[in-house]
Amino acid sequence: MKRSLRVTGLLAVFALGAWWGGSVARSQTGVVHVDSAKAAYKEVAPGASTTVVWGDIDKGPFGAFTKFVPGMSNALHTHTNGSRLVVIKGAYVYKPEKGPEKRVGAGEYIFIPGGDRHATGADPKEGALFYQESDGKFDLNFVK
Repeated sequence: MKRSLRVTGLLAVFALGAWWGGSVARSQTGVVHVDSAKAAYKEVAPGASTTVVWGDIDKGPFGAFTKFVPGMSNALHTHTNGSRLVVIKGAYVYKPEKGPEKRVGAGEYIFIPGGDRHATGADPKEGALFYQESDGKFDLNFVK
């Protein structure tokens, strides 16, 4: 029962993302299917790689699968645009500049607003696989 609720929630977030994603997502015609296990990933930061499902990650908006290798950690940083993430496998570790660390596990969702100062990481054994969407481009701006 708990697993089916997670899957239902995940599907609801994907449906919302397809609606929310703007004209890029809505301009696609036909069925789009991407298997996260078979997709070709491109490294976007040390220990982090992504495969774009729709849109343009460099210009935005976009949707993508992202992988963090086990134990991956990014120092304090921001993104210009907000990100909506749903973890599929492992755990995404969100570390705000102030406040408690949050471990976001499989079947869970987190929204990180643009400009939020945070560090990120992955489960030390499983890493993390998650689907993310943004209304704008992806960038990684480390805090000095």
